[in-house]
Amino acid sequence: MTGEIGAVVFEAGITTGVCTVFIRHTSASLVIQENADPAVLRDLSRWIDELAPDSDRYEHDDEGPDDMASHLRSTVTRTSESIPVTRGRLCLGTWQALYVWEHRLKGNRRELVVHVVGE
Repeated sequence: MTGEIGAVVFEAGITTGVCTVFIRHTSASLVIQENADPAVLRDLSRWIDELAPDSDRYEHDDEGPDDMASHLRSTVTRTSESIPVTRGRLCLGTWQALYVWEHRLKGNRRELVVHVVGE
């Protein structure tokens, strides 16, 4: 998502400010994480799957065994990120990128709200 959000910041025409990104869902989240080694994201996925496994043991299972697990996962992650804007660009570190972290077994269409303020 980093490139798409960066384009929104560029179009806003600000030099200094902040960009807030919010995901409008309870079964996915946002994460700023390393963008160089894909093993990091795989390890994070394994960790969260162990923390909140897909299971038929949950009472809330209207959409299948990953339904409640996805809500639990989004509870321990984030639904929004605020990123400083410097010189008209997202001020992320060299190895950082913004990702939508899907917590369902099958991906869904996800909506983000992006708010850019500054001067």
